[in-house]
Amino acid sequence: MIRKVIRGISAIVLCFSSFAAVAASKPNLVLITLDSARADRMGFLGAKGSLTPNLDRLAGESVVFEHAYAQAPGSVVSHATILSGAYPQTTGMSEIGGRLSPSMPYLPDLLKLQGYRTAAFVASIDLDPQNGPAQGFDRGFETYDAGFRPVLPGDASLPVTERRGRQVVARAVAWLNHNAQTPFFLWVHISDARAPASSYNSTITAADAAAGELIAALQRKKIYANTAVIVAADQGESLGAHGEDTHGVFLYDETIHVPLLVKLPQGEPATKPAATRVAAKVRLVDIAPTLLEIAQVPVPSQMQGQSLLRIAKAGSGTSDHPVYSRADLPQIGFGWSPLESWRAGKYLYIRAPRPELYDLTADPGATHNLAQSSKATLDTMASQLDAFDRSFSHDAGKSSAELSSSEMQKLASLGYVGLQHSSGAAASVTGIDPNDKIAEANKVIEATAREQSKPERAIATLNPIVSADPNLYLAQYTLGTALARKGQYAEAAKHLHKAVELQPDSAWAHYESGAILLKTGDFKAAVVHLEIAASHLPGFAPAHLALAEAYDHMNRTEDAKRERARAIETHSAVR
Repeated sequence: MIRKVIRGISAIVLCFSSFAAVAASKPNLVLITLDSARADRMGFLGAKGSLTPNLDRLAGESVVFEHAYAQAPGSVVSHATILSGAYPQTTGMSEIGGRLSPSMPYLPDLLKLQGYRTAAFVASIDLDPQNGPAQGFDRGFETYDAGFRPVLPGDASLPVTERRGRQVVARAVAWLNHNAQTPFFLWVHISDARAPASSYNSTITAADAAAGELIAALQRKKIYANTAVIVAADQGESLGAHGEDTHGVFLYDETIHVPLLVKLPQGEPATKPAATRVAAKVRLVDIAPTLLEIAQVPVPSQMQGQSLLRIAKAGSGTSDHPVYSRADLPQIGFGWSPLESWRAGKYLYIRAPRPELYDLTADPGATHNLAQSSKATLDTMASQLDAFDRSFSHDAGKSSAELSSSEMQKLASLGYVGLQHSSGAAASVTGIDPNDKIAEANKVIEATAREQSKPERAIATLNPIVSADPNLYLAQYTLGTALARKGQYAEAAKHLHKAVELQPDSAWAHYESGAILLKTGDFKAAVVHLEIAASHLPGFAPAHLALAEAYDHMNRTEDAKRERARAIETHSAVR
């Protein structure tokens, strides 16, 4: 039975009245994103065992969205949607990289223009705009605290690729100590749920504790009442459901249904509403417009989400819109079919080589595929998804990481032939169904996660995989980088050459290839790859330094000086 969509509409109206009274003072805005946190582990969404006591208390004075969904099952793409209010087709980001367009409306940029102090504190190198794939994420942030150190070819320094939630929150609180006197927008990313631990539940509790410390700091500083707090997960975690160990491939509820709550700013603590719950479907693409509305900043027409507060106030009759999600990793990482999903009413439709249709009311675990027995419903859902995809036809096939024609020609001069750009659209469902290869994906993703700390184990895992199927970009790239960590540069270069062949738009593959070719003495080829890397990773100082070294070997002294200056400028940039 479909539950009542909104309980306590009068409480929301009271929220709006209280909010209007304090709007003139510009409420503070705090966005907390929890990496890989499943909705079914939240006490405020029905989980047993008191895993999230701090978030449960916050939910008690918040608008809780019971059916919120991510637009992607990966951190980079999902956060791009959260911060831009745009779908993945528009952001052009993928899990192997990309760059947010400077012309795209971007939440921190818009708030900074309205006088907000802006700061970000992230827990993973995945969201580092200098040293990770989240290029362009720092636009509009006066402070972007990341500072991670990746593993570099030939560099014996220990990498720094993640921080625990409490460390991230401590940095954020230190920033608040000096910046809470004026209205601010603060984004804090907590990724404890991705950390190795004795149990997934314990990592959820650790993430909750970190979020609780941030909320307590706001209360101690007596700014909590005039602060809006949004808490959301970027995606969930499969934990073996449907055969997937982690996330990134499938679009079932385990990874796409996420916790989401909004605590509105209040004039007085006594006027805080009782918990208000909304059962209408909402999306992470709706977060940016929501924060802009709370700040009373006009929402740009280019933003594709809508305010969560308007959805809550509207009720079930007009607000339960279909939800779109997509996974690009099956296609970009493995060369298989992409996946898209469409949630409408009680149904989940997944576009794949073998279409999937589930009645989530009767079958919440999505175990009984109705595609063959409910053809009419399948056709309706497929038609709705087709129409949605067509609305992005002007973006189809484009990627923010796409190489220029001159860059492609330079690669051709090195012997690369028949190169194809990474696809920015996920409409074509031909080829291998990821369901048939999920065990292989699990092995590659696990090897990728441990490549930096245990490269020898990654090599042992990936060698037989690439021997059986050499056309897996993620496997070739990870094997190449793991071999480089062990000093096997000639062998590493072969696998990275194949990785570039499979995904020429991958700036990271170009960087690794160029850095390794420096080690093997192929300076001409190194220059080509490193020029591409430095162009598409402008904030990544090691790419500029490696290119300068390559130029030195080619007697291009002035070019080498320029790249070293760029590396110094990049490294010295204030975050």
